[in-house]
Amino acid sequence: MRWALNRLALAITSMVALAFLVPLAVATGQIAEDRAVSDARQQATSLVTVLGMDADPTLLTNAVASTTAGSTGRLAVHLPDLVPVGTSHVTDAQVQTAAQNRRPTLAPTGDGVAYLQPTVLADGRTVIVEVYVPGAELRRGVRTAWIVLGALAVGLVAGSTLLADRLGSRLVRATRELSDSARRLGGGDLTVRVEPKGPRELQDAAHSFNTMAGDLRRLMDRERELSADLSHRLRTPLTALRLDAEAMPPGPIGDRMRQACDLLDEELEAIIRGVRRGTDGQRNQSADLVEVLADRLAFWSVLAEDQERPWEVAGGDVPVVLPMPRSELILVVDAMLGNVFSHTPDGTAFRVSISPDGLLVDDAGPGIADPTRAVQRGVSEAGSTGLGLDIVRRAAETVGGQLMVTRSPLGGARVGILLRPADAVPEQPRSDRRRVS
Repeated sequence: MRWALNRLALAITSMVALAFLVPLAVATGQIAEDRAVSDARQQATSLVTVLGMDADPTLLTNAVASTTAGSTGRLAVHLPDLVPVGTSHVTDAQVQTAAQNRRPTLAPTGDGVAYLQPTVLADGRTVIVEVYVPGAELRRGVRTAWIVLGALAVGLVAGSTLLADRLGSRLVRATRELSDSARRLGGGDLTVRVEPKGPRELQDAAHSFNTMAGDLRRLMDRERELSADLSHRLRTPLTALRLDAEAMPPGPIGDRMRQACDLLDEELEAIIRGVRRGTDGQRNQSADLVEVLADRLAFWSVLAEDQERPWEVAGGDVPVVLPMPRSELILVVDAMLGNVFSHTPDGTAFRVSISPDGLLVDDAGPGIADPTRAVQRGVSEAGSTGLGLDIVRRAAETVGGQLMVTRSPLGGARVGILLRPADAVPEQPRSDRRRVS
């Protein structure tokens, strides 16, 4: 943008300079020519005065030699039927034409012109006074004047372009700051503000941006508080559910219900804390996907055993740290594992594969008929909310990966997160393999 402003200023000032420079250059050449001809006319007039007093050739020779033009061989007097007095540079035809017209004439000759001044003597004879003006005299001072005018034009163009560059730098700097702030705001930094600077229009835009950022911050704060309040409202039915679970007799089912209540209470507490921290509190957090997966499998394995689902884990010997809060990773893993339990019948086997390349969950169920439609938010052909795969997709995009939904080697569906742009993810990563039947 700055270079565009400089080019615009350069183009405008150059056109203005040329608009004045060309006429001035032409006028300078015309003035120099008029000055030289005027000087020749004055010298011819002075000699005409001498002719009016006496036309004796000897006297005329002395008079011609006493003039500036005559001493340099540029003045001559043409008397009828006599040899010209002085040095002539014109032809006889040009002299005869001037005598017949009886008015001053400029006759081109050689590199210059000759000024011919007719005059009539007392005896009626016509005498022609010739003053030769060489080309160098016609152009004397023109080149210097053109150089001065060119230097002046270059100086004006350079000065105006430099001034435009200084003004443009302020404009570009203010525009870049506004653009960078907008990019940071779009990236989740709600504390960013812009210092109004530059032209009035950019200052108005900066004030509007600051107002928008403040309104957005307040709106998101209200949304977070509302989410926290809604999560807190779930504690009432959870308390009733916990009382019922604690009243159950000891056994696998009662233990699983009490464990689920404890886990749900922890999740609600984490949701409330995370929502109140907001985006600023979650920035720069990270978690180990392997650790989160192991923790969540401890919960889902109980349900898998109850439903008699064979399952296995491949990989997990290398930490996979992702730039995401632990609570969000738990939500992603639960969405991927819960998809198996929600959309496959009891007894369906599944396999979890984890490595630095990504996380894959394969099952032996009926599969997903339309993967493209399945990842659309709120769309579900199995009667669910349709949010699970969209949660996984958004999490994958957050860490720079991508969501995979395809056919599993087990015959069902494969849902995974690819963390590296590899052509293929190993079907079964090496390391620990555990199976529960």
